[in-house]
Amino acid sequence: MVKLNKIYTRTGDNGTTGLVSGPRRLKSDLRVDAYGAIDETNAFVGLARQHTADVVDLDATLMRIQNDLFDLGADLATPDTGETPQYEPLRIVASQVTWLETEIDRLNADLEPLRSFVLPAGSAASAALHVARTVARRAERQMVALAQIEAEIVSREAVAYINRLSDFLFVAARWANEKGHADVLWIPGKNR
Repeated sequence: MVKLNKIYTRTGDNGTTGLVSGPRRLKSDLRVDAYGAIDETNAFVGLARQHTADVVDLDATLMRIQNDLFDLGADLATPDTGETPQYEPLRIVASQVTWLETEIDRLNADLEPLRSFVLPAGSAASAALHVARTVARRAERQMVALAQIEAEIVSREAVAYINRLSDFLFVAARWANEKGHADVLWIPGKNR
């Protein structure tokens, strides 16, 4: 269990931060940037929840996602070095990805097929979910870039989870717009 007695330690004053496994990295390191974007995604999911509290099913799903995002952050903050660690590191697992797929299918079943791209607008919940979606996509790009570095390992499950999450957030944003009936559709060239 995590125990935080002291919030400031001054150890990061030199521009570094400690990974869960101990080594220090620059705060501008791509791994740190990636799990920072996961944290940012989580904060925006929390903000979206301020507009979904009365939608019990959706809010409970978003709360579970927030917990999973902490798992994902822990996964990224504990690099797989190929060596056997002294403890079992927290990793995203396939069942977390499968659960997201189930939730996407559940919400998507209520939606009409799209006739155009949707603008990130509509209800407050929908707009907030779209912001969370775009931040999740940025986190995904950072994770994929990190995985391209030879010495850095990012699991397939972690990348699949963040990819599926942005899909879920898109579907949830539509669902929060009166199950897609209040979607604001893009009209190509409308203002020419």
